[in-house]
Amino acid sequence: MKRAYLLLICVLGYSVVNAQEWGQKFEQLGTTLPTPNSYRTASGAPGKDYWQQKADYVIDVTLDDKNQTIDASETISYTNNSPDDLEYLWVQLDQNMRAQDSNTPKISTGKLENSYSGKALQKVARNFDYEGGYNVSSVTDASGKALDAYRNQTMMRIILPEPLKSGESYTFKIKWNYNINDRMKVGGRSGFEFFPEDGNYLYTIAQWFPRMAVYDDVEGWQNKQFLGRGEFALTFGDYKVSITVPSDFIVASTGSLQNPKDVLTSDQIKRFEKAKKTFDKPVIIVTQEEATAKEKVRSDKTSTWVYEADNVRDFAFACSRKFIWDAMAVQLDEKTPLAMSYYPKEGNPLWEEFSTPIVAQTLKTYSHYTVDYPYPVAISVHSASIGMEYPMICFNYGRPEPNGYYTPQLKYGMMSVIIHEVGHNFFPMIINSDERQWTWMDEGLNTFVQYLTEKEWDPAYPSKRGPAEKIVDYMKGDKEGIRPIMTNSEQILQFGNNAYAKPATALNILRETVMGPELFDYAFKTYAERWAFRHPSPADFFRTMEDASAVDLDWFWKGWFYTTDHVDLSIDKVRWAKLASDDKKIENRVKVKNKEIAGTDDEKMLQFSNSAETIEFENTSSTAYSEFKARVNDYEIKKDLADKNFYEVTFGNKGGLVMPVIIKWTFEDGTEETERIPAEIWRMNEQEAVKVFVKEKRVTKIELDPEKETADVNVEDNLFPRVKVESKFDQFKKSN
Repeated sequence: MKRAYLLLICVLGYSVVNAQEWGQKFEQLGTTLPTPNSYRTASGAPGKDYWQQKADYVIDVTLDDKNQTIDASETISYTNNSPDDLEYLWVQLDQNMRAQDSNTPKISTGKLENSYSGKALQKVARNFDYEGGYNVSSVTDASGKALDAYRNQTMMRIILPEPLKSGESYTFKIKWNYNINDRMKVGGRSGFEFFPEDGNYLYTIAQWFPRMAVYDDVEGWQNKQFLGRGEFALTFGDYKVSITVPSDFIVASTGSLQNPKDVLTSDQIKRFEKAKKTFDKPVIIVTQEEATAKEKVRSDKTSTWVYEADNVRDFAFACSRKFIWDAMAVQLDEKTPLAMSYYPKEGNPLWEEFSTPIVAQTLKTYSHYTVDYPYPVAISVHSASIGMEYPMICFNYGRPEPNGYYTPQLKYGMMSVIIHEVGHNFFPMIINSDERQWTWMDEGLNTFVQYLTEKEWDPAYPSKRGPAEKIVDYMKGDKEGIRPIMTNSEQILQFGNNAYAKPATALNILRETVMGPELFDYAFKTYAERWAFRHPSPADFFRTMEDASAVDLDWFWKGWFYTTDHVDLSIDKVRWAKLASDDKKIENRVKVKNKEIAGTDDEKMLQFSNSAETIEFENTSSTAYSEFKARVNDYEIKKDLADKNFYEVTFGNKGGLVMPVIIKWTFEDGTEETERIPAEIWRMNEQEAVKVFVKEKRVTKIELDPEKETADVNVEDNLFPRVKVESKFDQFKKSN
């Protein structure tokens, strides 16, 4: 019953989980994690019977630039690699999130404001001249015979004529069309942007075709509806997509272009081939002059761009006559993919200078920490007010002023979103977690490696997520507004902090402070290699990180991922002592000579005494040598330790999260020493830990977490002696 209660809280996020509900912080996760089996092992690796489904697509799509519509048909070949017979298939219809009967607007909440702008009021009233959602005209078998298909919001069930047995494949066809949404008016992860200055459109097309839902050993059919936030659980497969657009369009797409001679000029083909051999800087394939010229004359003809992609979980494309296009090759260990950017002139000069080089850097850094980038291209497409990812292609914001001016904030914001969205090729496009259930497994892991990439690009990069101190304000906030990381996407509060920043910070702390880079990097890469082109769950990640490092991290996962506790360690008390001298019980004289520290008892406790307390030395009792234990030389031990300083330090844990204790000692001669104590110091008492330290020199200051590595929310109690901050009243009394 306890496990069911915990799962209800963790998955649905109905209430805040605190430490008491979890019992002792060093208890193992145990039955909280799924029971290992032949599909997923206790080590976190895929088991000997691991399986996953496959879905292959052949799609023909026409984009109508005059009416902003998509008209398409597809043939899906679905292979059942599971041990189960399937009576029906589930297909995702994500565009139906915008349909008239969609649940998305029905479940939105908000209060009535005293005033509204026109744009805000339009959103509240959904006063858009737009009819969204799929119009599915037919669902048939391979021969054209109609199949029984039933739509349930963003899901469609297809009844099979007979059960699809294990190891068999089934082919069926769907025809559909829909109106492309104006992203700048009604929003969306994809759609079009209209440029009134020249009357042209830029299309970023995604979630555009009916896609197979995931069927796996963890959830069965993933049939959680798409409400707009929770992203996508998808099946790997091979694609052949023919995209028909006006003949003056340039198309950027998932996959490799199969017919460049049909759609590119001879000069563009030469530049494209040159880019494949150029590693130092981007080669311009379609120039700004060529793109600007096409903006003024619209072709009435069409061209079909054919792209193929193998072993991808999704497919997206972008197209416009406004596109400038550049590319450069990236040298990885065994592959040389192309980093490419497509952008309108409105993106320059920023995009021509920075986009493709930062794509290249992203591929290098992520490949180092995970797996070598396996695909032939990685594309960054510019359109305003967006950041969204798909296999081999992503759509990114970052537009200068019309005169080309941009601030450093815009430049770094653009670069960060490009790193992040290109990085999503690894999480979750390759290491294919279920985003509909666990947002942090793609956003959090991706944001963590994004931080590493930013620092490799520029050690002084102004990263907004990753460093421990950046998460402090969130961690110390009102717990009513915070939910555990292990909360389903649709129930998360403070989405960016919860799903992006906190897990990224946790992993950074795990790497830098708990495990160390060498152990962490090996384990993290092991996870990536084990689950590349597979479907990992949270337990697979947690178990692999421990399995590949020999570090028990259950306490870390419990604290950071399953609770809303925060870090607040303190130095509550320090005692200083030395061995007593043989000279006439000098310890009694010391007590007499001690000067009283001014202040209350609490204040005295937070200052060093003027003189050391004394410790009596006793010769070792003969009873200590029972069972032939080795004898010691009491005289030599006393001699060796006669001048040593003994410090008894009482540490407090006020925030609940147990963490390593990092201590910086400052000595009387001005030298310093940093000492690191593992988090297990709290294993016997999670609120207080008392430890004796022996130092050669007299200590004048002790500081916890001196480099702010642990996201401690209150550093004022990390110092000993306390620095007393004078009140304005005290300052007034002094000055008068």
